[in-house]
Amino acid sequence: MKNITHVSQFYLLRVSDDPELQPILCGLFLSMYLISVLGNLLIILTVSSFSHLHTPMYFFLSILSLADIGFISTTVPNMVAELQIHSPAISYVGCLTQMSFFIIFACMDSMLLAVMAYDRFVAICHPLHYAIIMNPSRCGILVLISFLASLFESLVHNLVALQLKCFKDVAIANFFCHPSQLLNLGCNNTFNNNILMYVIGVILGVFPLSGILISYFKIISSILRISSSSGRYKAFSTCGSHLAVVCLFYGTGLGEYFGSLLSHSSGNNVVPSLMYTVVTPMLNPFIYSLRNKDISDSLKRLHFCAV
Repeated sequence: MKNITHVSQFYLLRVSDDPELQPILCGLFLSMYLISVLGNLLIILTVSSFSHLHTPMYFFLSILSLADIGFISTTVPNMVAELQIHSPAISYVGCLTQMSFFIIFACMDSMLLAVMAYDRFVAICHPLHYAIIMNPSRCGILVLISFLASLFESLVHNLVALQLKCFKDVAIANFFCHPSQLLNLGCNNTFNNNILMYVIGVILGVFPLSGILISYFKIISSILRISSSSGRYKAFSTCGSHLAVVCLFYGTGLGEYFGSLLSHSSGNNVVPSLMYTVVTPMLNPFIYSLRNKDISDSLKRLHFCAV
């Protein structure tokens, strides 16, 4: 056990140590990054270009796409650069900065998915009052609350990290500065740090998920009361893409969170982290464009106008 009191940099885990495999992985992750950024930018462009998409549902979708761009940008460019220059080192300040933005955008995704579930609940269960409840000012307030909650979680993690005066090691068992693994390197107050992380995870992780589950419980109850099968299908079709994104985000996120928290061996952290930080934001635009008729039709119109 080492006690390192002066840390200028940390060393991240390499995705692969095979020199022949590194160029292939570099091209693969760079392609996935560009697909994710372009796909989410296309969603934002589509929503802003067509007036019939200027609704709360698609406003939240465009904000979610913006958060996904920031989310994948916190990890993949640094990983691609590391594969190119063969240097896994990251500065102390750079590590804290990467951790801060990772927390902000991950929490933003979680909060926005809960907000979108609430929007679907109001649209299906209270359609006559939808325009009054989901007015533009309330939509803006919901987005602002999501951002402030994300910023608060990031600041708390930074304050805890800055309290660490020595570290047991400078090697982080992941390809980016994961909050739980960084804090577990501290020599002092490890137990308190873990308790704090559990509390914050419950408040800002489980709370949005609980809101989503409650919203969909009421949505499904309301849909089952619709007499016609076509009416039930039409009501549920508006939630299909959002529900698919929720399952993908929380399925990979919970696996990555608990895997990083409970396991400190390098081999067990890479695959869940890649699924959560790379695959999820890349697939979100495809899910919404393929499963949402309004988005798919608008994309076709946008392509026709461009041609």
